[in-house]
Amino acid sequence: MELQTQNNGSHFIKDVIIGISDGLTVPFALTAGMSGVISTNHLIIIAGIAEIAAGCISMGLGGYLAGESEHDNYRAHEQNEYHEVEVMPESELKEVEDAFLIMGVDEKLSKEVALQISRDKDRWVEFMMKFEIGLEKPVKNRARKSGLNIAGSYLVGGFIPLFPYFIAPDNKSGLFWSCVVTILALFVFGYFKSKVTGQPLLLGTLKVTGIGIIAAGAAYLIAKAVV
Repeated sequence: MELQTQNNGSHFIKDVIIGISDGLTVPFALTAGMSGVISTNHLIIIAGIAEIAAGCISMGLGGYLAGESEHDNYRAHEQNEYHEVEVMPESELKEVEDAFLIMGVDEKLSKEVALQISRDKDRWVEFMMKFEIGLEKPVKNRARKSGLNIAGSYLVGGFIPLFPYFIAPDNKSGLFWSCVVTILALFVFGYFKSKVTGQPLLLGTLKVTGIGIIAAGAAYLIAKAVV
């Protein structure tokens, strides 16, 4: 139960990182680019909302499909393992013994434990899935939860660069305050992401912040150059 809770927590954090990372960067670049050519905040807001909606759907659906693919892949290998323990039990039992030998268990004990595991076909297959194929059983409803987590995180991240345009009197003020709050958010998010993923804190933080600034700056300059 505790392991499942930890897995759920790690999956949730991973989804949030994916969603907020794109949610902060893409709308920030879009609104910055539009600020370079459009003087009306109303149009920037409409375009920003449309992008956030499309991004939520796209990212959420992508997360859902990735989760479904993971589940289908596990199920296909699981069915194959059930077939193998049924038609070639000696060979599969030897693989369990070999797995314990690799772990450092002596030969006699490896045989005894392998025989014990083989008495429960479900446990046998689960062991083979984990230690032979290297696949963990997907968390229940993982695909749906992943899609919702990523979409929700993208929504939160996307409104950070867009929000200043709702209250700013013009596009220049909107762009300025959007840059201020988004760069601050990127800095905080970069620190959090680096801490969770084990990257060097300063390097990871500057990398995330720098990518967002470069994307927004490039969008702004390209828009200015094209018009």
